[in-house]
Amino acid sequence: MAEAQRFNLLIVGQSGRLSFEAILLLASLRRASPDFAGRIIVAEPAPGPLWPRPMHIKNAAIREKLEELGAEILPFDSAHFGAAYPYGNKIEALKLLPEGEPFLFLDTDTLILDDLSAVPFDFDRPSASLRVTGTWPEPELYGPGYTEIWKSLYDRFDLDFESSLDLTQPEEYWRRHLYFNAGFFYYRCPQQFHDLFLRYALEIRDNPPDALICQKLEPWLDQIALPLVIHALGGGRDALAPGLMDGSVTCHYRMLPLLYARESDAVVAQLETVAQDKAVKPLLKQYDPIKFMVYHGRGHKVRALFDQDNLPRREQAIRNQIRKAGHWMR
Repeated sequence: MAEAQRFNLLIVGQSGRLSFEAILLLASLRRASPDFAGRIIVAEPAPGPLWPRPMHIKNAAIREKLEELGAEILPFDSAHFGAAYPYGNKIEALKLLPEGEPFLFLDTDTLILDDLSAVPFDFDRPSASLRVTGTWPEPELYGPGYTEIWKSLYDRFDLDFESSLDLTQPEEYWRRHLYFNAGFFYYRCPQQFHDLFLRYALEIRDNPPDALICQKLEPWLDQIALPLVIHALGGGRDALAPGLMDGSVTCHYRMLPLLYARESDAVVAQLETVAQDKAVKPLLKQYDPIKFMVYHGRGHKVRALFDQDNLPRREQAIRNQIRKAGHWMR
């Protein structure tokens, strides 16, 4: 693995689930990557007109623990999205980061498994998570196809469409087109990334091309804009060595029942080792999904429902099987 790099880490925290996930994430970082030397910023949406109720982290003990784990908790104003589109937090929070300093954004529902500082990010070539399924677009039978829909977006922002394609994939197949999960992304300058991400997302939301007329923009807006941003900044699907992010170094588990159902033994072991640390256990037990899945053993009941080497192909089938057994929690 490459020599250690210094960069800033950004996550979005708010009251409820995300604050407990943030503790797990940062505790796993300190265990797996103890020499991580970058700033850790937990961005929380400040109260404002776009939030009907305050979403900042109200639990004083959680705030104290996050700071003990090395985080700076900083508020940001929600000027464009707020409660109407909370995924927009990851766009607006970027403005907290110092200009010209490389950054990595992570969703809070992520565990660190190995040395994050040694991941060979090329911060001049941005990229994002390729652990993604073809959630968008959903072409209509007699409407525009994948190519027409995506090309309309590249044309809108004067981007070269042809160079974004993976020509090893068949025409009118979603993988031919640049598409990421927004669970992580990185670049050399957060302000440049923020400005493009915000401009593209707002234009798509407020003035979509005609080819998008039948397409749902929520909750996919951030993932529609993200590949355009990465392409515009010179990045792409091949900018990072495979098998590290969403692999041996990080796990974007999304929900604890899904973690127990489909992730590796190493991920389960890291979760349970971190959660048993007496420095965080009393706080984590306050959140029911962690309390029941981890501390009361429900997670292993979920795990026993599946052969991790032969999982159902569709996530919905996994969810349905967990629900049928009465173990679904989020």
